Amino acid sequence: MQVTIIGIGLIGGSMALALKDKGIVTKIFAVDQNPAHGQLALELGIADEVADLDSALAQSDLVVLSIPVDAAAKLLPEIMSKVSSQVVFDVSSTKKVICDTALHCENAGRFVASHPMWGTEFHGPQAAQKGAFAHKAAVICHKERSDADAVAMVEKIYLALGMHLLYMDAAAHDVHAAYISHISHVSSFALANTVLEKEKEDDKIFEMASGGFESSVRLAKSNAAMWVPIFIQNKENLLDVLNEHISQLRKFKSCLEKENYTYLAELIENANTIKRILK
Repeated sequence: MQVTIIGIGLIGGSMALALKDKGIVTKIFAVDQNPAHGQLALELGIADEVADLDSALAQSDLVVLSIPVDAAAKLLPEIMSKVSSQVVFDVSSTKKVICDTALHCENAGRFVASHPMWGTEFHGPQAAQKGAFAHKAAVICHKERSDADAVAMVEKIYLALGMHLLYMDAAAHDVHAAYISHISHVSSFALANTVLEKEKEDDKIFEMASGGFESSVRLAKSNAAMWVPIFIQNKENLLDVLNEHISQLRKFKSCLEKENYTYLAELIENANTIKRILK
């Protein structure tokens, strides 16, 4: 099977490595608007050839759309107008906009909306990792809108990569993603800005930062070009979770102001129950 990966960065590059590792593909075409990314993907052995979109699509059985969510929704109609039997799936972190877009595309049944739930704070082909998706969830949205054979191919690929499958509609996905992923990034960006604003001595941050701080702000190193479009597309859900998050922060603030340490302990102990889910 020959595969086109549009956007050969962290996710696209890691997908390429995984497909190669599992022996699923015979050749990978990289399509990327950044020539340096394409060249680096060749040097790192992630891609076998850099090609333009039309040439790559004509030679491929499978197309992976792995670019920022706003760009993915804009490019999808062009891609779908140029495929026939090929299967196209995306890996976008929000689903409603691209699923709504797909409804009005030619050959819409060849598109499968998906989201492999994995990522890091790094970007570019150099950030690609082997074995990235193993033991993670892959969400497939609105499978009923896609051709059965297209869904079956995407399911087979994710299962071969060691992922487990979840099915939901796009709106439900975006709500859940706001709570388990997007708010974590907002919180990390905000915490990093708080520390950078209040702690003017960079060397002290470096010297005193412990594992807890590092893990809390790790996501603050994430790429704005990726995350601003995600926040925009999932704005309403993200505002809802931000309001709840701010409410929780106010509870902690009030406990300290009023020296209500009993309730402070209760808040922490209640938070500890997340251990039932995340072990």
